[in-house]
Amino acid sequence: MSLTWVSGEGQVEATEIGETIRGEEEERRADAHFRRLTGIYLGIVAMLLAITALGGANATKVMVNANIQASDIYGFYQAKYARQTAYRLAADQLDAQLAANPAMPEAARAKIEDHVKRWRAAADRYETDPASGQGKEELLATAKGWQAKRDRAARRDPNFDFAEALFQIAIVLGSVSIVAVSRPLLHLSGFLAFFATLLMLNGYFLLVPLPLD
Repeated sequence: MSLTWVSGEGQVEATEIGETIRGEEEERRADAHFRRLTGIYLGIVAMLLAITALGGANATKVMVNANIQASDIYGFYQAKYARQTAYRLAADQLDAQLAANPAMPEAARAKIEDHVKRWRAAADRYETDPASGQGKEELLATAKGWQAKRDRAARRDPNFDFAEALFQIAIVLGSVSIVAVSRPLLHLSGFLAFFATLLMLNGYFLLVPLPLD
């Protein structure tokens, strides 16, 4: 009886050891599977980070270029305005001379009137010139168009900045979760990556304005 009991105890211990080994093996396989999937996930997040960085760089480039274009056109507009004012003042002065000298010789009067006519026509062309697109009205419309592009790019840019930061944090947390085999860390990383993806999409399409003001 004693030998049978010892033999039975040995069988129980062998079964427990076998179950422990199988449990550890299953745990190792689960950890390896977790690390493999997390590695794939981090690759996708890194790709999204690259797309976000590209969008942010493009938004910054558009913003700077549009601001330069708008500033240049406003400078041109101011020069047009100054020259237009000079033409109108000169024409007004010649009109005043004609009014003050009614006995002016007809040849001189005709010459002055021709100058007045040409200067007023030039001043009118400075106001609007659809053919060349260089009139004040056309320049102002073009400058406002560049301003609109600049403002849109300025609204897009913060979305990409926040998204880049969140993607980087998500990658760090995902990397730590691989080392620590920590699923909660991976879940937190996934949440941040999801929110960063929404910001990235909002940066491209401006679906929702960010309350930054």
